[in-house]
Parts: sequence; structure tokens; C-alpha cells
Amino acid sequence: MKIAMVSEHANPLAVVGGVDAGGQNVHVDALSTALVARGHEVTVFTRRDSTSAPTRVLAPGGYEVHHVPAGPPADVPKDELWQHMPAFASRMAEVWQRERYDLAHAHFWMSGSATRAAARRVGLPWAMTFHALGSVKRRHQAGRDTSPPGRIDVERGLCATADVVIATCRDEVRELMALGMPRSKARIIPCGVDVRRFPATEHSVPGRRLLAVGRLVERKGLADAVTALAQIPDATLTVAGGPSADALELDPEVQRVRALARGLGCEDRLDFLGAVGRDRLPEVMSAADIVVVAPWYEPFGIVPLEAMSSGRPVVGTAVGGLLDTVVPGRTGELVAPRDPDALAAVLRQLLDDPRRIRRYGRAGAQRARSLYTWDHVARATEDALAPLLSRVPQEVTP
Repeated sequence: MKIAMVSEHANPLAVVGGVDAGGQNVHVDALSTALVARGHEVTVFTRRDSTSAPTRVLAPGGYEVHHVPAGPPADVPKDELWQHMPAFASRMAEVWQRERYDLAHAHFWMSGSATRAAARRVGLPWAMTFHALGSVKRRHQAGRDTSPPGRIDVERGLCATADVVIATCRDEVRELMALGMPRSKARIIPCGVDVRRFPATEHSVPGRRLLAVGRLVERKGLADAVTALAQIPDATLTVAGGPSADALELDPEVQRVRALARGLGCEDRLDFLGAVGRDRLPEVMSAADIVVVAPWYEPFGIVPLEAMSSGRPVVGTAVGGLLDTVVPGRTGELVAPRDPDALAAVLRQLLDDPRRIRRYGRAGAQRARSLYTWDHVARATEDALAPLLSRVPQEVTP
């Protein structure tokens, strides 16, 4: 198959951990790489966000990245990109008219809107992966939701018009059905993990080292992890993600969480690393005893898989994809979101039991390798996309 992969804001070549760079970037890169390894031709269409970005570049994974001019060639906050999607769709359609693709696969709702418009112009079947839903974001953030007006209605329309919707977990399917998607249209395909990049390692000298990885945004629950830290004597919490180390102190979330830790008397046990490159992350992961993943909500969450692959237990919140990936009592533990007291209690129990830490770590590594390799994900994606090749071409709209 010749696949047009569309990821308007999440460039797979970006450094992960910035405000708008996270799991979707990793997902698009790894999935495209795995599909290429299976003999498919993949081009990722993403918005050009730099004057120095070449129009086309070959990624290390063997797929091509096409930087589409739409809006200013500079960093633009994700929620401000909606106005540029008509231009993004128009430029993509021009390319698809010249270079015929078999199908398109959109990632995120804005990519879906642009993909639908471009696909209609050239009669291309297309698949949709949301990665996050406006209805869930609105439920948890209410008036602080910065999504463009009409996002939920757009997502409802995408559920109705996509040829197939690829959901990453069971919880997402329930949310999509609430938007009106027929259950028969959904395929559940989880995110994956590069088990070679994150090899399982045994704890040499177990300590009381906690690790949190991800974007520094409030909904990721870092403040809850710090509140829990204050209740765990002698434990330390390392945070990987956010801006570069030299810009950390200017980050508002870092300032907010540091002030919280200062007030709770645990600032000396909190360490921010800043943005961590993908090559360094396995080393950071293996230095931890437990990986804490405490979001208020989470469409899927790749960090738990990376932790499991590394042989580290996960203590997380019972939301989204964590409900599928983490097996309580076997690979980690789950608590209710936004409950730092419960989080602290579970972490204390586990830190006081090094043998259980090691047992959970081994079970997590086995689970990651048996269910969540990117080859598994690519095979399932291939099976979901292949039937689109036999679909009657869509009516071409001028």
C-alpha cells in the first residue's frame, strides 16, 4: 500500500516533551517505520513549522516526511492551527492529485478534517485515529478548554464519514459511540513500544526513585504526583519532559509545581530534567524504581508501555488506555485520578516491597513484548486498512 499519513501538528521528527509534542509524534513515527518494514510506502504530511524545514525529507525509519506550507513557518500553538486547515487540505490535495496514494490515515481531529476535504477532492478512502477527543477534554477542563469552537461537532462528523475509525483502547470506543459512531466502524489497535529501544533491565540496587515522563501540562497530573511525593519519606521524583533544561525555570507549569513542592516541603526531592531525547530516555527509565503516570484523563499513553518494556512497574490512574495496558496486581497498580492520597498509599506500599517491584517489572516486560510491539501494531493496522483498497472510490468534489 502507498499510504498518506496525516499528522498536522505532530511532526514525527520533533523532539518529544514539548508543549505540543508527545505520544502522537512517537506513534506516527513508529507506526510509519513499522509499516515501511512490512513493505508499504508511507509519506507523513505535517505542517511546515520552520523556514529551514525542507519540503521533503527521508526519516530514519524509511518513510518520507512532507512539510506542507499552511500558516506561518513557525511554531504555532496546536489550538491555534484550526484556521490553517483549509490551506493544509488544499496543499495536500494538490500533492495527492500529482502522486496517487492508495489511502490516507489521519491522526488527530484537525488532521481528520483536512484529510476528509483532500480525500474528497481526489476520491481517496481514509481512516481516522483521534488520539484525543474534544468531548473528553471539555468534560475535564470545562472553561479552561482552549480547543477551537465546534471541535466536538467536527469530531462527530468525522466519526460519521471516515471509512474506518481506529481507536486505541476500549474506553475510547465508548466515547466514540457516544458521538454517534457505529460500533461496527471501529477497530481497536493499541499504541506500541519499541522493545529494542527500551530493553528490560533488572534493578541492581532498588531504591525509592520515582519517575514521571511527558509533557508539562496540568492534565498530566504532575501536581498530584508531587503531592503524593510529600507523603513518602526519602523518595525522589524525577521529571522528564518540557522545555530544554536551560529554559525550565521560565516554564509556567514548572514554576507552579515547584511552588507546590516548596510549600509541601519536598522541593529538594524533586528534579526536573527538561526535554529528554529519545536516545536518552531508556537510560532515564532504567534508573527509576517505579514510573508514575497520573493523568486526569489519557487517550492511551505510551509512557506506561515504555516503562513496562524497561521492566519497571507502573503506578497510574485508572483512565483511558491505562485500563487496558496496566494489569493491577501484576504489572503495576491503578488508582482513581486526582487522588494524591491514594497515589501516595500505593507508592509507599510498593516502594517498601522491592521483591514485588521486581516481580511487576518482569511481568510488565513480558506483557509489552507479547502484545505491544510496533510490529504487532503495524500488522493490525494493515489488516484494518487493507479492506479500504476495495472500496468504491469516493465521489470527487471540485
